[in-house]
Amino acid sequence: MTTSPDLIEDSTPYPPSSGDSHSDGAPLSPVLPSATLGGDNKRSIEQLALLLFIALPFVALVAAVPLAFVWGGVSWLDLGLMVAMYFVGCHGITIGFHRYFTHGSFKAKRPLRIALAVMGSLAVEGPLVRWVADHRKHHKFSDADGDPHSPWRFGETLPALMKGLWWAHIGWLFDEEQTSQQKYAPDLISDPAIRAVSRQFALWTVVSLMLPPVVGGLVTMSWWGAFTAFFWGSLVRVALLHHVTWSINSICHAVGKRPFKSRDRSGNVWWLAVLSCGESWHNLHHADPTSARHGVLKGQVDSSARLIRWFEQFGWASDVRWPSATRIESRRHKKTTGAPLNAE
Repeated sequence: MTTSPDLIEDSTPYPPSSGDSHSDGAPLSPVLPSATLGGDNKRSIEQLALLLFIALPFVALVAAVPLAFVWGGVSWLDLGLMVAMYFVGCHGITIGFHRYFTHGSFKAKRPLRIALAVMGSLAVEGPLVRWVADHRKHHKFSDADGDPHSPWRFGETLPALMKGLWWAHIGWLFDEEQTSQQKYAPDLISDPAIRAVSRQFALWTVVSLMLPPVVGGLVTMSWWGAFTAFFWGSLVRVALLHHVTWSINSICHAVGKRPFKSRDRSGNVWWLAVLSCGESWHNLHHADPTSARHGVLKGQVDSSARLIRWFEQFGWASDVRWPSATRIESRRHKKTTGAPLNAE
């Protein structure tokens, strides 16, 4: 894989822990404890569990439409649980795991920091520290050798790209070698609370999957209500969120408009914007990784940026890295200069 050298790099590979309100200013320990229960390589039992957590929700997602007709449609309760749990987990990933923990796009007060860690864990996309380590490594080697999930991994021919899209979407998850959390996320490991949330991923998975059926069963006072809530609010919701997230790795690095300069092939894919909570404005993100807003052009919906703005207004977030007009212009390709910016 090769890339063009025109990215305007950010000088900080990841946000230092001393920049947040939780830090006590103490230096990081040279030997840090693990923030996950697994080791540096995936064991067979982990591979099997991963396969089940991908396959079962996906089967439910495929079966959702025909089963809806068999059951006489999806209830408003099931639909509400699915949508609510989807966007809680999605924003936990986009605002928490991605823009905050990975890139330090803003500082968060302690309660918000913990809440974002838990919300992202409810998306069932792996332990927080492992997710962050993988994504920081992705940015270091984006679409070049070393990138954990580039669709250009196998070359640029059509067969190679088809193979690469599969790898970027799902295949890389089964790679036995794990990204070093000590190397790529020492700032998170050094925080005992964040380390605990990351290590308790199995607990948050159970909470995420069981909350919809508990609510559905209690509201309807029936086992059938609990089952349909589990089907829609747990299985279908998890599968949809997984594939939308993985599409940022695969689709948004293969197609889409590229109005901004980056050294990779990240593109903007408009039809994923709402479901991805603004993450599919991926070209700007790779041109300016620490920006709190990804959809910076007029009409680009970015619900994650809107929520960060509200957090700032409530006093829960500070030092938000909003992109200035000058900063945005400096990252444009010359031929795109003049396109309107997204108004607040």
